[in-house]
Amino acid sequence: MTLNKYKITFFGTPDIAVIVLEELKKANIIPTLIITAPDKPKGRKLIMTPPPVKIWALKNNIIAMQPEKLDDNVLNMLSKGNYDLFIVASYGKILKKELIEIPKYKTINVHPSLLPKLRGASPVISAILRDEKKTGVTIILIDEGMDSGPILEQKVIDFSDNPKWPLKASALGKILAIEGGKMLTEIIPKWIAGKIKPKTQVHKKATFTKKIKKEDGLINLDDKPYKNLLKIRGFEEWPTAYFFMEKNNKKIRVKITDATLENGDLKIKTVIPEGKKQMDYEDFLR
Repeated sequence: MTLNKYKITFFGTPDIAVIVLEELKKANIIPTLIITAPDKPKGRKLIMTPPPVKIWALKNNIIAMQPEKLDDNVLNMLSKGNYDLFIVASYGKILKKELIEIPKYKTINVHPSLLPKLRGASPVISAILRDEKKTGVTIILIDEGMDSGPILEQKVIDFSDNPKWPLKASALGKILAIEGGKMLTEIIPKWIAGKIKPKTQVHKKATFTKKIKKEDGLINLDDKPYKNLLKIRGFEEWPTAYFFMEKNNKKIRVKITDATLENGDLKIKTVIPEGKKQMDYEDFLR
């Protein structure tokens, strides 16, 4: 089946969505249109910065739209496009029923967890925080609920014997995104050919994740070392695990950027003290 003849719209925003796009590209599954989040101010100077998916789209000469809302104007535009399939990967917004039903072959989503477990906004971080060594990727047909649609395919990835567990969020996210992209390349031809029968999720077994807030990164250094390590690894990208410390008669926030366990104790390696650059923790304590 020649897939590049199909009109596909891809919804996605962060780096892990770019990884999915790269896997699709390798299989010659190229979106006709990409919808991503608007540019946002970033850094201390608040420079307007495009999301990673927009940068990828521009490099690959694909039209990218950045609507603030998926309103009627967007809906009407997509309705007139004769699209065959919508693909969603970490877009960041909930899609309306009217939108997901536009394409001939509906809308599919790549979700980095073993649904119905870890539905919601933070499945990768939550897998680490909950020490769920057995995780994976699920491809679903999107419905009106939150990650509740019927399953097209699912793959388990077990880190139980991986000495590097708990992985950092970026590392786990990359592994799951690569696998999700590869799964899409296998699923899409079968789905379009009518060779896949969606399976209803066991909703009573669903677990949920939440949107991570900055204050979630606060840790108590007196907590169990392994619990803190899970937070440090899970919150690696956002919001970064941190604690407060009195230094020079001033209370400062200290972000932990790297840590490990040594003989059962938490060994903090590098930190970013408030207002300073990253440094070795031992240098900071001097």
